[in-house]
Amino acid sequence: MLKAFASGTIFGETYGEGPVKVVWLHGWARSASDFSPAARLLASRGVCSVALDLPGFGSSPLPQRAGGARYYGELLNSALDEISSEPLTIVGHSFGGRVALCFAAVHPDRVHALVLSGTPLLRAAPGRSAWRFRLIRSLVKWRVLNERTLEKARQRYGSSDYRNATGRLREIFVATVNESYEVELSRWQGPTTLLWGAADSEVPVAVAQRASELLAGKVKVEVTPGVGHLSVTEDPTSLVHEVEAVMA
Repeated sequence: MLKAFASGTIFGETYGEGPVKVVWLHGWARSASDFSPAARLLASRGVCSVALDLPGFGSSPLPQRAGGARYYGELLNSALDEISSEPLTIVGHSFGGRVALCFAAVHPDRVHALVLSGTPLLRAAPGRSAWRFRLIRSLVKWRVLNERTLEKARQRYGSSDYRNATGRLREIFVATVNESYEVELSRWQGPTTLLWGAADSEVPVAVAQRASELLAGKVKVEVTPGVGHLSVTEDPTSLVHEVEAVMA
């Protein structure tokens, strides 16, 4: 059953009984249900957890303003206060991993450990398509081209996530992809597991390896053969194994 947190701005589902030890944060355009298999397995082993729908996804309404993962980290404050007064293990996939790291970097006393999967922690160098789009955007700004041309460029050069997002959600997406988390990686000193699918083509394993070099605390990189970007749904057993390991 869904429960409202933070005055109804974030909804989540609890798995298991007893004090909550783990919080799950899903990826972009996904929902808390991605973690149902892992959360049920963890509950069968006596660990209670909560899977949250991040604002703008699943059952949670859009936030009042646009902002990236750092802003979303701030939005977690009240919800996590209500979930537990003890430090939590936070599991984040993709966008949810960005949010988890941003929260942990600012509130390290409230986080026991992080398990991040397929998370774009470092900003990629812009490709040729990105430069073409920026040129078109500049020409529109200078009124050489019109807004219709800009929207066509968005549809041509933008990612599927960008194309499918509209309004404030698109603004949130743009703010997020323009963030990079070197500062947060250096600030967070707690235990971290980077769990990656070897076949992740969206966020390659090289990202995890580069990020691990910037983390100040104990870090483990675990690569799962034959698993892609949606590792949390493709291989929930490995995910639960890593969660239990950082909780020990």
